[in-house]
Amino acid sequence: MSGREMQYVQEAFDSNWIAPLGPNVTAFEEAFAAKVGAKHALALSSGTAAIHLALIHLGVGPGDEVIVSTLTFAASANPVVYQGAKPVFIDSERTSWNMDPDLLAETVARKARQGNLPKAVILVHLYGQTADIDRILAICNEYDIPLIEDAAEALGARYKGRSPGILGRAGIFSFNGNKIITTSGGGMLVSDDAELIAHARKLATQARDPAPHYQHSEIGYNYRMSNVLAGIGRGQLQALDDRVRRKREIFESYRRALGDLPGIDFMPEAPWGLHTRWLTVITVDPNRFGATREDIRLALEAENIESRPLWKPMHLQPVFRDCEYIGRGVAEDLFARGLCLPSGTAMSEADQMRVVRVIRTQMNTGFAHR
Repeated sequence: MSGREMQYVQEAFDSNWIAPLGPNVTAFEEAFAAKVGAKHALALSSGTAAIHLALIHLGVGPGDEVIVSTLTFAASANPVVYQGAKPVFIDSERTSWNMDPDLLAETVARKARQGNLPKAVILVHLYGQTADIDRILAICNEYDIPLIEDAAEALGARYKGRSPGILGRAGIFSFNGNKIITTSGGGMLVSDDAELIAHARKLATQARDPAPHYQHSEIGYNYRMSNVLAGIGRGQLQALDDRVRRKREIFESYRRALGDLPGIDFMPEAPWGLHTRWLTVITVDPNRFGATREDIRLALEAENIESRPLWKPMHLQPVFRDCEYIGRGVAEDLFARGLCLPSGTAMSEADQMRVVRVIRTQMNTGFAHR
């Protein structure tokens, strides 16, 4: 916490406005929209809920196909299945690790020839770095396919000077506990489309019709953010720029301490924008480093230090084993060799040096055991 949150939470308690909705929710939506440059914003219970509502508004339903980045967390793809639709997974490119525009173009052109255009594209901005939005948006616009930007991990990032999440038809953000700012749990749906946000707002409050009694003409959901959590969000949002700066400092510290090691490489920063370094991510070439990604992870774990592999690509997940995948093995390679290092903004220099020491001691351990 930044220390600013309690003021807004206390206002909620002092006014006895604890239930969902209220002044903090309205103020958080307005401040967030202004921060990212969107015309409209809707505070919700999660980023997953935001994707789900966007898909509903866009008419995604049973039998439809939705293209999704394969290198992501399951929450990017699960809402597609909620709607009875089928995810089609697209591989990453090496520059940003995000969706490959060339593969997207090939896939959409093929499906257009087959008379089976996807109903939407969900583009994920991974680990604090934006995808090449202009190229992907141009492909979507050519075929009139709406683009949903999953910017859950990329709040504070920049693409050619602009925030991700505001260039497609809709954008989503997450305030889960591990994100760059948090409301403990929550998310935001943003769009310049007033009708989309108005419809999503209705759906998120159980789709109640405007009537003095309770009347419902469509299925709704309980997806709104509470006034208390929105108060936390108002305080957190004011600290966003400091968080981005600190995340980048942590990355640079790791790079200075580990960048000389053979076989250790860091997630690149694409030339089109600012990477928040939400997580510092390395890849390990065991043939040069002398130990595997898993060797390092287990060595850290033995010292009570948590690290994690990259997201396991969606097309490798058992639950999505029957879904179509178009790729060249990039995401699989990144998953096999990639490791997310501890990156919390409260980390001290001593904390980081503990991580660094463990990694450096692992160099050549694999060679020694061969």
